Amino acid sequence: MNILFLNSIGRDKFGGGEKWMIKAAKGLSDRGHHVILASRKQSRIVEAAKHLGIRTEIIEIHGDFSPLKTWQIAKFLKKEAIDILICNLNKDVRVAGLAARLIKKPVVLARHGIQLAGNKWRHKLTLTNLADGIITNSKTIKQAYKEYGWFDDNFVRVIYNGIEPKIGIEPFDFKTQFGHKKVIFSAGRLAEQKGFNYLIDAASILIKERQDLAFVIMGEGKLKHELNDYINEKGLQKSCQIWDFQPNIDAYLKGCDLFVLASLYEGMPNVVMEAMAVGKPVVATDVNGARELMVDGKTGLIVPPKDPQALAGAIQILLDDPAQSQKFGNNGMERVRQEFTIERMVRHLEDYFAEKLAQKKATRL
Repeated sequence: MNILFLNSIGRDKFGGGEKWMIKAAKGLSDRGHHVILASRKQSRIVEAAKHLGIRTEIIEIHGDFSPLKTWQIAKFLKKEAIDILICNLNKDVRVAGLAARLIKKPVVLARHGIQLAGNKWRHKLTLTNLADGIITNSKTIKQAYKEYGWFDDNFVRVIYNGIEPKIGIEPFDFKTQFGHKKVIFSAGRLAEQKGFNYLIDAASILIKERQDLAFVIMGEGKLKHELNDYINEKGLQKSCQIWDFQPNIDAYLKGCDLFVLASLYEGMPNVVMEAMAVGKPVVATDVNGARELMVDGKTGLIVPPKDPQALAGAIQILLDDPAQSQKFGNNGMERVRQEFTIERMVRHLEDYFAEKLAQKKATRL
């Protein structure tokens, strides 16, 4: 198959959706498909794709409607004989999806979560007219789409994210910074969605009672200064720190004692999967995808969002029972190896693509 991944996200943004696209493109390419990834010039996703040997092209989409850009993309789709077009943002579907409709060739799939396909008329108009299906990564998101009443059950396909084996990772030495304290690690975009203020509140609750803990939040985003001010306000400067974003956090995950996800909402939290893959127990809030990825009480503990007391309690339970924590970490690693591999994800993508191609062919007959 000739497959084009299109993602017009900002040059400096590289989150879970971009990681998924890179892994899917690489996996499909390794299985013999002709794969192209297109995005903005000098974007992080293009640089990451190049590093892995994925063919890249520059396609810049700046708005929801551009006749010239639609015409240019239509020419590109025809020249490359694209069979499957996977779009990231709604504007990608609107501009490139229209191009696909004009030449009547590629299957158009949106890779979306709730944020990109809310229950709004403009999303309905885009997805029911310019897309042939949606790929999402949790059953809870598919159920939310079902409640919109726009699509039949086969329109949305749940394909879980995959992760590569984490072998031979050297743990980051947190002792140089915190001595022999137990390290609670979290990572993500410094935005309200990630709930880091609630994690800071949980840290405050715990550090009032004990001095053997250190909290590290890693990421970048518009709330960085605000969160640092909040840490200072709580008097936690020595025990709770925000570290700069790193493109690969495997060593930090391997070196910490416990990973915490404090999000208010998610699709499928990739960072939880990454923590499980290196054998770390996880405390996570009860957001979309968490219960499909984790097994509460077996690979970690799941607590309500926006509840610092519950977060603090779960953190304390795991840190004070090293044997249980180790068991949870081992269980999580095994679950990822069984259920969330790149190979499994790519195979399901191939099956879905073939199904959609057959449907499109049948409608032309």
